[in-house]
Amino acid sequence: MKKLISVCMLAACLNGSVALAAESYKVGSTPTGMPFTYLDAKSGKIAGVMVDVIDAVSKKADFTYEISPMVFSALIGSLQSKRIDIISAAMLKTDERARVIDFTNTIFSYGEGLVVPDSDKTQYTELEQLKGKTVGIQIGTSYIAPAQKAGLTDIKLYEASTDMMRDLVQGRVQAVLVDQPIAAAYLSNNMFKNVHLVESYKPVVVRGLGLITRKGDTELQQKLNAAIDALKADGTVASILKKWKLEQ
Repeated sequence: MKKLISVCMLAACLNGSVALAAESYKVGSTPTGMPFTYLDAKSGKIAGVMVDVIDAVSKKADFTYEISPMVFSALIGSLQSKRIDIISAAMLKTDERARVIDFTNTIFSYGEGLVVPDSDKTQYTELEQLKGKTVGIQIGTSYIAPAQKAGLTDIKLYEASTDMMRDLVQGRVQAVLVDQPIAAAYLSNNMFKNVHLVESYKPVVVRGLGLITRKGDTELQQKLNAAIDALKADGTVASILKKWKLEQ
């Protein structure tokens, strides 16, 4: 009888371990994209708005997580192939993306910003004014299709927004379309010289930002949404946005 009880207890412990392991998630994020996600030079870890968000959500929903750094264009594929379980990065909700992945409730909304050299004094207001220029856009962002629709034909694609900004400074492109808050953070931190955000430019793509799960993962979606709603209600989300100088 004692042997039977011991076996049952061992089985229960093993089952408990499996249950606990199921509450740990791999989170895909990018090392470039300040203030949403970026590689902190001091800690050597990914930091930013979306890291603070997933950290707060994990505490509220009672799960653990591990961040898997990767380039932006690899996020959706990694999620679909189950190398990661959640995306927590500067990925805006679009109809095209929503057909293959699921977005949580919105945490923050924004659109693209236009960055040009300081020598370019044009008060741009729309994409069509960039015709004839070499324009940098990050791979996987929702800004490529609108640029093509506006008649831009000389588009240079980049894996990382930092590389794109660097090429702008060095004159390899004449303008870049990048997430407005990311551009503002780069410039306020003096990461790139002699370029500026065009204040007169009106973004074409303004979308919501949230956490992302595999299509049809309803249980995880509900868990994340419940935590996000609670964190909005208690002011945690607002505090995170304020910390990173993002307020709506």
